[in-house]
Amino acid sequence: MEPSFKQIRYFIAVANAGQISRGAMDLNVSQSVVTTAIKSLEEIVGTPLFERHANGVTLTYEGDQFLGHARHIVESVEEAVRIPRKARQNISGTINLAVTYTVAGYFLPKPLAGFQRAFPGVTLNLFEADRATIEESLVTKGCDLAVMLTSNIVNHEDISHTVLLRSPRRLWVGAHHPFLQQKTVGLKEISEAPYIMLTVDEASNTALKYWSNSQYQPNTVFRTSSVEAVRSMVANGMGVSVLSDMVYRPWSLEGRRVEIVDVLDPIPTMDVGLAWPASTPERTDAANAFIDFMRLTAGVEIKTSA
Repeated sequence: MEPSFKQIRYFIAVANAGQISRGAMDLNVSQSVVTTAIKSLEEIVGTPLFERHANGVTLTYEGDQFLGHARHIVESVEEAVRIPRKARQNISGTINLAVTYTVAGYFLPKPLAGFQRAFPGVTLNLFEADRATIEESLVTKGCDLAVMLTSNIVNHEDISHTVLLRSPRRLWVGAHHPFLQQKTVGLKEISEAPYIMLTVDEASNTALKYWSNSQYQPNTVFRTSSVEAVRSMVANGMGVSVLSDMVYRPWSLEGRRVEIVDVLDPIPTMDVGLAWPASTPERTDAANAFIDFMRLTAGVEIKTSA
């Protein structure tokens, strides 16, 4: 017996939500239907995909491996449905595309590969840079478009953008951390724990902004530009960190578990999106195709802001 596409969609929704009930709400179906689908899928696969606990569910090692394949299946089907009409337009041209570090590592590869398959006549010239360099390049027309953390954009006057993904930030802790006994944890409690501070893509600047809105400060014991270093240190019990769901993976490189806990205090999302020069009178067909493809891939209605 083979898994159904619906079972795979339900599995992804529950994995993203961390709770069967929340996943069912996101899908707009009953919890019992999702529960039955997940159990049936586990029987087909032959191993548990989730660990059940009082606060919800977490992926098993096998579940985490299955999730990557499941997402690829859904993305491939959605691409097959959406793209053929646009691919027949024979769009060609060159796009000079700038990307930031986090976007290049955790967001862009799959949609970029999909775009290149759908529009083989478009050449993408990629370069990676920090936010300030990309903003300058957009203003001086050194690049046509950028995929970046739009929540970090400073020059809103000269740069237009659209958000593709709003990724919530949550607390990362090791598998046996006392915080896991709580449904939510506030910045007060977090400030009392050793904190691993990520610095790449201005992550530390963003963190200090929302910390400064409280009366607490993180007890930073280590600063690093590597997400994998944060993941490994948290998994090994060396500290905690607040990072976005986009870069979350439940397993460190050495196979130790990282869990997530909701933060009680308001934490801004990490927004990923497209940016381009506000003064550009008319984009090329290739650039419009890329923007439209990214919009469809993200499943959002494009809304630009200067």
